[in-house]
Amino acid sequence: MALKSIQFKTEGTCCAMINVVIEDNKIYDVEFVGGCPGNLLGIRELIKGMDINSVISKLQGITCGSKPTSCPDQLAKCLTEFKNKTLENV
Repeated sequence: MALKSIQFKTEGTCCAMINVVIEDNKIYDVEFVGGCPGNLLGIRELIKGMDINSVISKLQGITCGSKPTSCPDQLAKCLTEFKNKTLENV
C-alpha cells in the first residue's frame, strides 16, 4: 500500500503543525513543528509502527497543564480526522 502524508494545523498547543506519514493504517513517521522537542521526539519514536487506532486510544484527551488539549491530543484528533476521511492527503 502507498504511503499517505497528511498535515494537521493544531489548535491550543505550542506545536503549530503535525505532519504524519501513514502506511497500511500504521504510523510510518510523524513530525511535530514547534513544541517541546525532546518530548515530541520521544512520542515520535514510541508511536512509529503503531496502528492509528491504538495511537488515538492512548493519546486522546491528554491535556497540557491548564490547557484543554496537548500535542498528543492534537495528534489523536489529526488521526481521527484522517480515519473519518475529513482530512485530505497532501
